[in-house]
Amino acid sequence: AQAHSAQQHHWTALPSAPLANMTSLEYRGVLTGHRGWVTSITTTYEQSNLVVSGSRDKKLMIWELTPDGEHVGYARKSLGGHSEPVACVVLSSDGQFALSGSWDRTMRLWDLNTGATVRTFQGHAKDVNSVAFSGDNRQIVSGSRDKSIKLWNTLAECKYTITEDMHTDWVSSVVFSPSAKMPLIVSAGWDKLVKVWNLSNCKLRTNLVGHTGVVYTTSVSPDGSLCASGGKDCTAMLWDVNDGKHLYSLDAGGTINAMIFSPKNYWLVAATDTSIKVWDLENKNVLDELSSTAPPKCGIPWCVSLCWSSDGNTLFAGSTDGNIYVYEVGQA
Repeated sequence: AQAHSAQQHHWTALPSAPLANMTSLEYRGVLTGHRGWVTSITTTYEQSNLVVSGSRDKKLMIWELTPDGEHVGYARKSLGGHSEPVACVVLSSDGQFALSGSWDRTMRLWDLNTGATVRTFQGHAKDVNSVAFSGDNRQIVSGSRDKSIKLWNTLAECKYTITEDMHTDWVSSVVFSPSAKMPLIVSAGWDKLVKVWNLSNCKLRTNLVGHTGVVYTTSVSPDGSLCASGGKDCTAMLWDVNDGKHLYSLDAGGTINAMIFSPKNYWLVAATDTSIKVWDLENKNVLDELSSTAPPKCGIPWCVSLCWSSDGNTLFAGSTDGNIYVYEVGQA
């Protein structure tokens, strides 16, 4: 595994700052408006001041960031339609549409300009836990509590349901690999497995075996070479997506509820029940750890969703208190 020098995995032409260990995330403010757990947050590079979030309050919220203002941003619109909590939301790359998955068993495609539901996707027998857009926005993948993974087009037509080699328990997370050369889907489940699927034929490519507990979250690096997964066993596992090898593990010190690679730096961020950890993957060190000034009581996690701005300078963390906490990358 040593052949995997960190250099070849850089998804940026820029080397890490020489004082990478001096980097820290500074608290910038909060986006307030949801009345339940913020389960998902999404951004896109084509509209850098747009953030969309989903919540257990059954709503999606469209936020406008105000980089020069004294407040970090404001709620522009609340989108209602789902009859149960929203579990996941993703944006089309042009920022015109949002796609949400809900415990009401449906997915909805929203026109963000009008706030209207353009399409409702019906077909899952239980809660939709996770949704994703392909890089070209033409394909949609969903993962459900019914244990299945479905592929759809944007007209809400289900094109394929993966039943062969499927997860034997709830599907918690589905993501497309950003690599155009090798179109893959990565999924994770309560069966402790991470699965890599070939998009071309929807067949299983590899089972990534190693977790000893339920897997809640997966993330693929911006260059498509690495996959990270985490969950109940408190361990972030890093995998080579293409050859299916386990590269190394990082101890998160608690259940991992959300995880995301930085689009800019060679970092991995994990939200545990009590804090947000930022690892520098170059040396596997914890660069920073963020925690709540008023942590929730009685075993409720603090942060359950994470999202970077597309430039990698701002981190959004969705909390069980309904707030989205906003941090900026600064030099300590």
